[in-house]
Amino acid sequence: MSPNQRSPLLLAGLLAAAGTAHFAGPRRFDAIVPRFLPGTPRAWTYASGAVELALAAGLSVPRTRRAAALASAAFFVGVLPANVQMAVDWRRRPAPLRAAALARLPLQVPLVLWARSVARNTPDRPAT
Repeated sequence: MSPNQRSPLLLAGLLAAAGTAHFAGPRRFDAIVPRFLPGTPRAWTYASGAVELALAAGLSVPRTRRAAALASAAFFVGVLPANVQMAVDWRRRPAPLRAAALARLPLQVPLVLWARSVARNTPDRPAT
C-alpha cells in the first residue's frame, strides 16, 4: 500500500479514535467546550464525536473520501475554539499540562494540511 493510499486511512483512524473517546470519556471533552456555545457541553461533546466518526467513515470509502477530507479540514478549523478554551483554562495548571494545552493550538495546522492533502490526492472520480 502506497503512502497516498495509507494517508486517508490513518486520518480516518485518528478521527475514529477521537470520536470514540468523546463517547467513552465525555467529561474531559465537556470541560473544553467554549462557554459561548448554546446548549450543554455534553451535547457538543457528543455532536463533535459523532461528526468525527462520520468523517472517519467518509474517509474510509474512496467514493466519499474527497468530500470527507475537505469536511475534515473544515472540522479541524472549527474545533480550534475548544483548544483555545483549553489553553486559557489550563494556564494555571502544572507546566506539563500547560504545555500540552498550548501544543494543541498549532497542532491544528498540520491536521488541516493533512486533510487538504488527502483531498488533493484523491481523484474526483475514484475507480470502482
